[in-house]
This record gives sequence, structure tokens and C-alpha cells, in this order.
Amino acid sequence: MTLMHTVSPRTSSMRHSSDGLVARPRYDLERELRSRRPGQVRPSGAPMRYRGAGVARSVTPHRRRPVTLGTTVGLALMAGIITLWLGLVANLGQIANGDSSNSAAPVPDRLSVVQVEPGESLQDVAHRVAPEAPARQVADRIRELNNLHSPMLAAGQTLIAPVG
Repeated sequence: MTLMHTVSPRTSSMRHSSDGLVARPRYDLERELRSRRPGQVRPSGAPMRYRGAGVARSVTPHRRRPVTLGTTVGLALMAGIITLWLGLVANLGQIANGDSSNSAAPVPDRLSVVQVEPGESLQDVAHRVAPEAPARQVADRIRELNNLHSPMLAAGQTLIAPVG
């Protein structure tokens, strides 16, 4: 729909429509939009001026606080207590799991060929061939000697194992 305005020949005023709205000529709108554009802030040949980075920063003075001897000693004691606590927890966990390596004999050096029985795991074989030695260490030695990448064994499989 095109809006048209009429100008009376006697006056230069615009006629009002029945609903009270006045239709403005298009060239008045363009002039109004042009006037809203921001003007130049500085002359075209003047150098640019920067006033900071535009990021808020603290204006509180920051000074280095020296670390006192008491703070250093306190932190060292705290680290020592934590280290002792972790060692105690690890030792109690080892005792609770039955892996006390102090009471067990070392892994035997003598080797033999053994056959895996049906339903036997690597830990079972290790306990059968070296009942005095820790089963985990013997199982690791069997895995190393036979170049096993998995703890799965087949019934009737032959393995080289430390016996004692």
C-alpha cells in the first residue's frame, strides 16, 4: 500500500487523515536517519588516543608479604604428618589384604615345566607350585617367563614356573 500526501495549494501544511496519523514524505525520514549517525570524534589528521585497555582492574595496592620461618616450619610439619599417615594407611592395607611380604619367602629361582589343571587360574598355579612364596610375585614371574599378556589360561596348557 502506498501512502500519498497531499498539499493544499493555499498552505504548505499537510492534511491529516481521519485516524489522526500524519504521513511524512520519504525524504524527511532519510534526513532524520542521517542526522542520527555519530559524527567524527577527532579531526581526520589527529593521532588516535587510547585511554587504557577497557578492562577493569584492581586499584588496591598489592605488596608482597614475606613468608615467615614459622609458616615454613608449619608447612613442612604438615607435609611430614600427611606422608606418615599415607604410609601407615598403605601398610595397614597391605596387612589387611594378607600381602605381608616380610613373613613370606622370596620367589624361588629353580624353574620347572607345569601343566595347568581344569578351572585353574594363574594365581592358583602360582600358589600350587610355590606355596611358601607370595602368590602375586610368583604369578608375575610366570607371566614374565611365558610372555603372557592375559591372566587367562587354558586347561592342559604347559607353563614354565618357579617351583619351591
